[in-house]
Amino acid sequence: MARPLVLRKANACWFAHCLSRDQVRLFMSKGERISRLVTELVGEDVDPAKIDIASHPYYRAYFQCWNEQRYYEAHDVLEQLWLNTDTDDDDFFKGLIQAAGAFVHLQKNFEHPTHAKHSRRLKPAVRLFLLAEKNLAPYSPVRHALDVAVFLDLLRNAREEITRSDFKINPWSPTRAPKIKLNR
Repeated sequence: MARPLVLRKANACWFAHCLSRDQVRLFMSKGERISRLVTELVGEDVDPAKIDIASHPYYRAYFQCWNEQRYYEAHDVLEQLWLNTDTDDDDFFKGLIQAAGAFVHLQKNFEHPTHAKHSRRLKPAVRLFLLAEKNLAPYSPVRHALDVAVFLDLLRNAREEITRSDFKINPWSPTRAPKIKLNR
């Protein structure tokens, strides 16, 4: 948890190089934080207006975060691309964001199965899986180097495993976490 920035001394330094990483983040917008994260992940400057989606740093960072089981960050990264580009891919991006959101629910449920809130995350995960499937289906079989058909199968299988168990079995675990590979 970031500590609040309190500078009491008269000669206290307000320049970024004098502050900790957490203190600098207090002054950054969400978009700036995501841009910095993407730059750290893919090692290049980020231009949200870049048109080639398959090679866009935010798009690639989504899959890198996904494969590192950082689903919340994957969601945030792709949300920035979706909000800052004008393409015909709105539903495609929404579907990928919803899929990451569903896996956030599964991950939280796995990590805290007896927690009052996290123990009830399987139903919201299934709802997000359904929305993601609906939004991604028109882009099958392939879109922006992603095998959408295979990805849809992954989502459908996870959703069906949960519903078959009457919302008692979470198919996700760190060792069974799905990986996504872009076709280049």
